[in-house]
This record gives sequence, C-alpha cells and structure tokens, in this order.
Amino acid sequence: MVESRSGATAVVRVLVTMTVVVIMMMILMSSTKAAPAESLVSYLPGFNGSFPSKHYAGYVSLEEEKHLFYYFISSERNPAEDPVVLWLNGGPGCSSFDGFVYEHGPFNFEQGPKGSLPKMHLNPYSWSKVSNIIYLDSPCGVGLSYSPNTSNYLTNDHKTALDTHNFLLKWFELYPEFQHNPFFISGESYAGVYVPTLAAEVVKGIKSGDKPVINFKGYLVGNGVVNDGNGLGAAVNFVHGMALISNHMFEEAASACNPDFSSNSSKCYHAIDKIGTALDGLNVYDVLEPCYHDPEGQQQRQTQLPPSFQKLGRTEKALPVRKRMFGRAWPHWAQHFDNFRPNKSDNKMLLWPQLGRLSGGVECINDEVATAWLNDESVRKALHAAPKSTAGEWELCSDRIDYEGDAGSMIPIHRNLTSQGYRALIYSGDHDMCVPYTGTEAWTSSMGYNITDEWRPWISGDDHQVAGYLQGYEHNLTFLTIKGAGHTVPEYKPQESLGFYTRFLDGKRI
Repeated sequence: MVESRSGATAVVRVLVTMTVVVIMMMILMSSTKAAPAESLVSYLPGFNGSFPSKHYAGYVSLEEEKHLFYYFISSERNPAEDPVVLWLNGGPGCSSFDGFVYEHGPFNFEQGPKGSLPKMHLNPYSWSKVSNIIYLDSPCGVGLSYSPNTSNYLTNDHKTALDTHNFLLKWFELYPEFQHNPFFISGESYAGVYVPTLAAEVVKGIKSGDKPVINFKGYLVGNGVVNDGNGLGAAVNFVHGMALISNHMFEEAASACNPDFSSNSSKCYHAIDKIGTALDGLNVYDVLEPCYHDPEGQQQRQTQLPPSFQKLGRTEKALPVRKRMFGRAWPHWAQHFDNFRPNKSDNKMLLWPQLGRLSGGVECINDEVATAWLNDESVRKALHAAPKSTAGEWELCSDRIDYEGDAGSMIPIHRNLTSQGYRALIYSGDHDMCVPYTGTEAWTSSMGYNITDEWRPWISGDDHQVAGYLQGYEHNLTFLTIKGAGHTVPEYKPQESLGFYTRFLDGKRI
C-alpha cells in the first residue's frame, strides 16, 4: 500500500515537473519570439561592411489596401531595454527617408559619379546608437508607401493619426519582443501635427484596452508647426532678430499689421511684401546656408506657378551645398514671405506653400542622393520595397496625396498629453526661418505651466561648449534650442542632436 502511494506520488511529481518544463519553454519561446525573418535586411547597395545592429524593412498593410512602408533598426546599445522610437517627417507629404538619409539614420551618404549609386559609411551619430528606431512613410502615398486604390491618397490629420496608430498595433504584433520597451514618438516640421495627434490616439487606445498595449512614455517634436495662428508674427520677429530686415521695416510692418499680425489691410500687405523682397533668395530652412538652385527643376516649377508667382524666379546657378546633402520637409502653413497674400474669405493673412510644392520639389534643397538611391531597383529589392511599377517613383516630398489639415491648434493636445504625465521635448534649430524658434518659444510659454528650469545654456559633449538653450516647465515639458541648426536639426548638428536625444530618452537632465 505504501509502495503504491509512493509510486503514485512519483508519477505526480514527474507530471508536475514536465508541466512546469513545458510552461517554462512556452514562456521562453514567447519571450524570445523573433522579428519576422523575411523582413531582415541583409545588405544594402552602396554599403560594404557589417551592420552594427539588425535592420528590418517591409510593409504593414491596413484595411482598404493601404500599404505603409517602414525601415526598423534595432539599437546598437541594448535593443532589449532601449526605447522604441517612431520617426515621422513632415510635409504633409514628405518621406521619413529624409530623416534616414540626411539626418540621424545609420549611414552617411556620399554622392558618387553621375549614374552610380551613392557610397554609404556608418554614421557615428545615428540615433540607433541608443534606441530602436522605426522610420515610417506616412500617410499612404508618401515615399514608398502606396495603395492600388488612389482614393486612399485623400486624407487628413485625423485619418493619418488613426492609420498610424493601426500601423503601430500591427507592428508590435510582428515584433512582440519590443512590446515592453518604452515607446516614444518623434518627428519634425508638419510632424508637429502628426506627433501629438498620433500620441493622443495612442493614449486613447491604451485607455480603451487596445492590444497589444503600447508602453507609451512621451514624444519629441523638432521645429514643428502647431497651427496656433502665430506663424506670421513669429516669422517677422525672427527675421528682425536675425538682422535680415531693418528696424524701420520691422516697425512699419508691426504698425500696419497690428501687434498680432492679423490685419489684412493694404498697408500690411505692402509692408510684408517689402519684407519678402528683402528675404528673396535666402535658404528658408537655414538662413546661414546657401540656397541650392536646380535649373531644370526650377524652370519646371516656374511654369506651373500662377502668373503672380512666376516673377519670383531664382538665378539658375547651382550654389555649393554641404557634403551631407540637403533634404527637407516643409510646414503646411509657411513657405516664403513671397507667398503672403490676404485671404478675403476669412479675413486673415496667411503664408501659402506654393513654391516647392510642385513636382515633388522643395525650394533650395538638393535631394539627388536620396532620389537616386531609393529609385534604384536593386535598392528597393534589398529594402523589400515594391518596385516603381507598383509603388511609383520615390520623391522627397510627394504631391500625389490630397491632404486636409483639419485638427486645428495642437496646443490643447499638448496640454492634455503633458498634464497626464507624458514627457515632451520641443526642440528648435535657431536658424530656421521656416518654423522659427520664436513661435515655438511663444507657444510653449503660453501653455501656462510654471517654470522649473530657468532659461539656461545646455552643454554638449566632452568639449563643454554651449550647444543651445533650454527652459523646463512643470509636467515634464522642455523647450530647447540648438545653436546654429536649421529646420532639420540633426542634419546640421548631428553630435549635439544625439546628445540631447540620448539624455531625454534616458530620463537624464539635459
């Protein structure tokens, strides 16, 4: 009887042990489930060497045949623990390969002989040094993202936020090993709208129990629009402070246009037109940099402009550009002072994005490197991207989408997000005339939060040099400038950008 009981006990112990082993194996398998092998990028034309971390690329397909393209780089530091960061370029209509190629991607691109692919070298200041990062072409119709149903190219702020949130839910299902990592949203220019509207959608999904749960912690916006109606006033104050217009011109405009620049009087129009003439020929994205003039593209754009704008032709001369070629997004509401005109229908004066929006071109910008690389079929094959016959030509900024900015001011959304404890870094290159720091400083101050870190310089790197200035507010809101940077901050100041990016993600004092 005793032997029978002991035998039964032994059997139970064996069964329990086997059950525990099976459960542990299941947990281990689920926790180590890898990213989709078919999305692994094993080589890239133009680069000879080993990737410092794993790269993945491909499409996430949404309902209604929307195919959104992403490029994902696992962190070079600690991919299992480091944050996952989504990067979005602006426009609306600009590809996030702008950020990949020209700003903080894993490679620096060197232009080769005409007809050849650019050469690629590892970027020592890539944001993948300290984070897992997703570059997403959004909305559908931008960059390598496409749909066979072109009606999907008709979109707006709300649809874009919904689609990108659905993309994230599906992406984290594909990459479950990253579901518990801290998650941040980042972007620049018109991503000043993309980022907060998406963040609000993510928070809404968390509260409603969407699965998988996104471990959202905060967001970063660089030189971002907020649609607060202060664009013209901020721009006039900026160009005056930069000594680009005389004090007399500034006072004339301030007197004619009201303190908030809301007037649509003829005096105001002429005062602003005079300022536009003075600024003609400047690089709107960085007033210190030359303006690249593409003779063929410029001529094509000029013939498409309304007659009232064709008089604004530029000198057809290619000025020298930086070794790391330019690429830009432009904001929805501002391009050049040349485009200023009264809008009789709503009694406001606006800046209109006419120049540079035609034929995928961007005023003053040379995007030859990215265009040549991303339209090469061998590159597309390596990226797991659809060929040109399916997804169309890659353009830095596409004009095939029909976009409506319908979300209004971003300030209430920022206030709602930060008041819930989500961290926000609002940074600004201080030589950008497109979305000048003056407007960004004004709206962050207008949030009404108490100052917790008084205006001060911040230091970058081991050389202990002043890299810019910042002001910290309660609710984890920080406004930061980068000294000498233009619209796309990491392009101009890569080392300093990696510095503030790392400290923000790590929760350390900048």
